[in-house]
Amino acid sequence: MDEQQKVAEFMEEFNFENAPEYQLLDLVSEVGELASDATKSTDWGAEPDEIDVACDELGDAFFSLLVVAESFDIDAAEALDKSLEKYRNRIDDPDSPYTGNGYSEQ
Repeated sequence: MDEQQKVAEFMEEFNFENAPEYQLLDLVSEVGELASDATKSTDWGAEPDEIDVACDELGDAFFSLLVVAESFDIDAAEALDKSLEKYRNRIDDPDSPYTGNGYSEQ
């Protein structure tokens, strides 16, 4: 994943190294900011059609996720491929809660 390489280069250039547990906490914090955007934009769920998140906040979460992948020496593209395969298998499984629940193939 080219994005992961960009993040790895950024981390090296700016000596941006922390223990994986701190990187993971940063990721959780960034995802929390997305949740905060969603919560506020929907007036705490009263107006779900108004949901909005800031592009830069999504970028922060994506950056933090790739930092975590680097911290654990995980290829993010490979992890995504494995995850997509897992979801495909769940969708194809007639006993899966995902079947017919908005995740089924069109």
